Amino acid sequence: MLTVDPIESETQRIGRSLLSATQQSRFSFFDRSFWDEKLLEWAMADDELRVQLFRFIDCLPALHTSREVAAHLQEYLGAVKLPGPLAKALDFAEPDSPMAAAATLGLRQGIGQMARRFIAGDNLKSAVKTIERLRSQNMAVSIDLLGEAVVSEAEAEIYQQRYLELLSDMHAAQARWPLIDQIDRAEGETLPRIHCALKLTSLYSQFDAIDPVTTSRNVKARLRPILLKARELGAFVHIDMEQSQHKDLILAIFKEILLEPELRDWTDTGICLQAYLRSADRDAAEVIDWAQERRFPVTVRLVKGAYWDAEVIRSAQQRWPLPVFTHKADTDAQYERVLRTLIENHRIVHTAVGSHNARTVALAIALSRSLRVPRRAFEVQMLYGMADALKVGVVQQGERLRVYAPYGELLPGMAYLIRRLLENTANTSFLRQSVRPDSDTSRLLAAPSASGEAAPSLTSGPFQNVPDRDFTIGSEREKLSTALAQVRSQFGQTFWPVVGGQARTGVPTAPSTDPAAPGTILALVGHAGVDLAEAAVQAAEAAFKSWYKTSAAGRAALLERVAELMAAQRSTLTAWIVYETGKAWREADADVSEAIDFCRYYGEQMLRLEATAQRRDLPGETNAYYYRGRGVAVVIAPWNFPLAILTGMTAAALVTGNAVIMKPAEQSSIIAAQLMRLFEQAGFPAGVVNYLPGKGSTIGAYLVQHPRVHLIAFTGSLEVGQRILTEASIVRPGQRHLKRVIAELGGKNAIIIDSDADLDQAVLGVVQSAFGYSGQKCSACSRLIVIESIHDAFIERLVEATRSLRIGHPKEPGNYTGPVIGRDAYERINATIEAAARQHRLVYRGDVSELQDGYFIGPTIFADVEPEAALAQEEIFGPVLAVIKARNFDRALEIANGTNFALTGGLFSRSPRHIVEAQQRFECGNLYINRKITAALVDRQPFGGFRLSGIGSKAGGPDYLLQFLEPVTVSENIQRQGFAPLPGELET
Repeated sequence: MLTVDPIESETQRIGRSLLSATQQSRFSFFDRSFWDEKLLEWAMADDELRVQLFRFIDCLPALHTSREVAAHLQEYLGAVKLPGPLAKALDFAEPDSPMAAAATLGLRQGIGQMARRFIAGDNLKSAVKTIERLRSQNMAVSIDLLGEAVVSEAEAEIYQQRYLELLSDMHAAQARWPLIDQIDRAEGETLPRIHCALKLTSLYSQFDAIDPVTTSRNVKARLRPILLKARELGAFVHIDMEQSQHKDLILAIFKEILLEPELRDWTDTGICLQAYLRSADRDAAEVIDWAQERRFPVTVRLVKGAYWDAEVIRSAQQRWPLPVFTHKADTDAQYERVLRTLIENHRIVHTAVGSHNARTVALAIALSRSLRVPRRAFEVQMLYGMADALKVGVVQQGERLRVYAPYGELLPGMAYLIRRLLENTANTSFLRQSVRPDSDTSRLLAAPSASGEAAPSLTSGPFQNVPDRDFTIGSEREKLSTALAQVRSQFGQTFWPVVGGQARTGVPTAPSTDPAAPGTILALVGHAGVDLAEAAVQAAEAAFKSWYKTSAAGRAALLERVAELMAAQRSTLTAWIVYETGKAWREADADVSEAIDFCRYYGEQMLRLEATAQRRDLPGETNAYYYRGRGVAVVIAPWNFPLAILTGMTAAALVTGNAVIMKPAEQSSIIAAQLMRLFEQAGFPAGVVNYLPGKGSTIGAYLVQHPRVHLIAFTGSLEVGQRILTEASIVRPGQRHLKRVIAELGGKNAIIIDSDADLDQAVLGVVQSAFGYSGQKCSACSRLIVIESIHDAFIERLVEATRSLRIGHPKEPGNYTGPVIGRDAYERINATIEAAARQHRLVYRGDVSELQDGYFIGPTIFADVEPEAALAQEEIFGPVLAVIKARNFDRALEIANGTNFALTGGLFSRSPRHIVEAQQRFECGNLYINRKITAALVDRQPFGGFRLSGIGSKAGGPDYLLQFLEPVTVSENIQRQGFAPLPGELET
């Protein structure tokens, strides 16, 4: 006999009742929400319309004139098939026309009305009216202050103050609210009528799990007064959950602060858990264990999760495991598992069921009744503006229903609105399915069946970039912390040149020091002279004679072995980069990732070239086209990507059959020695790779002029690059070839900020591009071109965001900006700043007075810079940003193109037309749109520029290796005495 699960039976009964209330609700044509529903209906029917419409809505608050609105409407919706009423409303030819003005006014009002459907008010006064209306319907409210995106400490302080004011104002407002038994009382006690939600990332602009100690300290300093005031006023404060990279730290901060003596026994607080995270079961178990140790209950709000798209995109771009489920059924199944766990532990965790799914809500109610959960320990929560009929059904069931109601201005609330719209119109949305004419009650109430599928790979294509380390994971942080300590214990050794497979001791040595602490000698480095440079040429020339005959597969296999060794020794290599060149943790780790990528990518590319060697055979004749190495290659590398660039140029030369002399920058010779060690460990034959540290003016010049050097690969300054090109062009006695020079040079890179840009995104993108690694990247932003209409507002936010950056020794994980590379750079950059301050308006200069020991220069921003000024034309290679005002977008492009360089460029814009124009007219080798302009990846973003930014193909691109090769054609007559074998395609 089939056993009926009483919980499931009750779930079905309650679910049918809830669905009945939902499906009986109908919209009147004259109901204000009718038009909201029509717009959503149109979006549901066409995915292309949905995407374009929501993108338009996203940028609408940044558009200030009807012409701007009309132009963006045409740009976003012009190529989309529109429903009849919408198409008719948008049928205008010119954005300046009266018809356009009327249409845009109506659409702006309609979208504003839609926003008000999901946002409870644009200020607290209007939000309180909404709260009172909901309470009159027996619905409790959790108020959420929008505008939580902070890019500076000044904004974080404002957010904290607004929350403290919110608590005070709400406390005054509640005096006139009558107590309602269904929502305000439980087990004879009065529940808090003030219920607020907040986001911890809004309390500290540098919130980052890479440095949990500092982040936790600063967040708690701003959170503590809020919680204490809430307790004093009898209010409830709920901590929202955010993106997965913040999850563990948010949970840790929540647990830590609630163990403090003043808050340990406070129960009017809670935390959120997200069921779409694969870790949700474990997260719930850990919260329960912690609550049991604390011995005082807290509330857990269980939701599906609101950042699914962002989580998937971030994981794909970072090549990290996917933290969320890809099948809705898996999320639903885990939600039900966690729900049962929480409700079963109702004595120590109270449960708030955040869902608009009738089955989920019905199951929660059935479980709470079956387990006799006290009313205090259970409630249902839903979002303001969604599933209103379902809310009524829950209230009719006699349960406490709390509405999560955000309030605030439309502009900061737009991201929230877009998430709500996406939820409402997603194919798998319960709301979307439940209002379909063919909705089937049994299907909607069916128990979810987990797929059991493992996390899929989100990357595709023949080449896969190696993932950077995820330093939000504690074990990854521990690995690098340990390596930094181990490397520090190795300071003081000597690294000698390696020529012909032998360490050449006895040469003069020079110290390599820590730029963040110049008094610290990391190691001594043996400096080669002309004699050793000559020996290196001879060793490489001898090794080349057999090396170029090695198969491409054999050469690629050795590079793969180097990549494997790098991966195994990743932490050690990263630690040396941190100490010797002053790179922060993530920057140093990414340097290793790129080096690994170069080894593997160039190996794959060489195999592709060999496999596609051209054959053109005819009867009696064979014709082959193939490649061979050029000979001796000199690689002259910079210090700013000490492992990646040196590895990339060297790997390209080696895999193409050349023998290499590595001449690293003096400032990064230790890291180059580590690379040489890896080549030896991988099994490269003696003399194929030679390591020759020393002064560039001595051995670099000698090697460039040497008649038996065939190829020079250089990355560095324009001045040195020009000198190399001049010297290499001279054919010297005994030289029987023209030298090939591959030169990646400098840049004076610009980012344009359009009038409709997402300023939160743009501010952070500029800060990262201009001041990451102290601006010491050839791709760094040194010119910022801002459209006049938003110039002042943008500069104000940019300055505050820059002021909030942490500067210090890069061995500390939370320090974003470290030192410049050495004394010469320090003095040159400071002199440039002092000279510029006499000509331009200095709006910000970071205070580094407490960092006396190292070569620290604070981020510096000049405004009102003329496009032709030296500050806007000459490469500085430091944390100095020149801001230029442009009257319009066309002028901004003219300014961007007005230098001798053409390396990288960037645009922050939400105008499809301007984005296309930038793609066509912005003259640079790498253009980045709505993201930072640094951190190019091998294969995904091959890197290199033109004009005075370099010659040659892009590093990490499909044609880069051709520069290192000599193409050869071999034609053979195979006819003998009138007889010749036929090519295969002619045989019969």
